[in-house]
Amino acid sequence: MTASLANRARPREAARDELQRLWDFDEFEARLRACESRYHIHHRFNQRLNHGELQPFQVRAWVANRFYYQVNIPRKDAAVMSNCDDRAERRRWILRMLDHDGHGSHVGDDAGGIESWSRLAQAVALDPLDLWSHRHVQPGVRFAVDAYVNFARQRPWEEAAISSLTEMFAPRIHADRLAGWPTLYPWIDVEGLAYFRSRIPLATRDVEHGLEVARRWCTTRARQERAIAILHFKLDILWAMLDAIERGFPDDMPLAQRP
Repeated sequence: MTASLANRARPREAARDELQRLWDFDEFEARLRACESRYHIHHRFNQRLNHGELQPFQVRAWVANRFYYQVNIPRKDAAVMSNCDDRAERRRWILRMLDHDGHGSHVGDDAGGIESWSRLAQAVALDPLDLWSHRHVQPGVRFAVDAYVNFARQRPWEEAAISSLTEMFAPRIHADRLAGWPTLYPWIDVEGLAYFRSRIPLATRDVEHGLEVARRWCTTRARQERAIAILHFKLDILWAMLDAIERGFPDDMPLAQRP
């Protein structure tokens, strides 16, 4: 190879080497956390919700549609466990399912996140029959949530675990609701906000586990980039849900159609 050809080849080789370079875990984690810019905390509907700009029927619509996501989280977690052949990991992961379906007596603090969300529905005066029948769930919300459950069923459990790392961004969105809603929506019984309060420490625990899985599984640059793509997919799920809710419940929705 002539000197001029060799000189031209070096930048290409350097670029190829950079594309294959494994990020150290601090850099990898920083790239995962940078995905926060796509989190639905930045969606216009969520911003209006947390700025007190929505009408009561729109708040009820959000609660009703998000409930479809809540009741499917244990199904997603069961799918993760069904694909995991590591008993120790299943023992850790099952806590997530119980966090939503309930522990022990299933009373009080043991009732679980689904029951806690139903108390939020009661606090916003949403008809229980409408809540549990999913009457107000928009097709786009149903499609997005079902896609997430199917992803967990079909992909390696490590990939499904990594998708749960959107929990990195959840404490802030819960804290915003706890801080603002009592003043912005005084018609909502504050006892109904318990779900948001309970999720902050649980999200922290779950993120620690999820990052452990990511550290072990992402042993190549290709897997690290796959992890970021998975996180983008989950963020798109959450964003699409709000798109569907926003379109389905506009400010001028006829009274007869409102939740």
